Amino acid sequence: MNASILEAMMVICFGVSWPVSILKSLKAKTAKGKSIFFLCLIFIGYICGLASKVVSKNITYVVIFYAINLVMVSIDIALYFRNLHYDRENGVTTADNA
Repeated sequence: MNASILEAMMVICFGVSWPVSILKSLKAKTAKGKSIFFLCLIFIGYICGLASKVVSKNITYVVIFYAINLVMVSIDIALYFRNLHYDRENGVTTADNA
């Protein structure tokens, strides 16, 4: 098994959780239980993963999985701010927006 396949498996395994997180954010309509700091760290991590592929000139099919995960994290970040707006409208205080 080559390194590219292992890397793809890693990114796919990480990526499986994002649709679940997005659905929870859509349904919950609250930012409670979410950490914008964590989401931003993950976002930066995927940017760094993509950048490493470009810098090393090792652009393979794995880049697609990094990009898909980056899009999903971006959606979750956008939902965090939407839900934060709902929380503020409803007078709800979360740890991140206190």
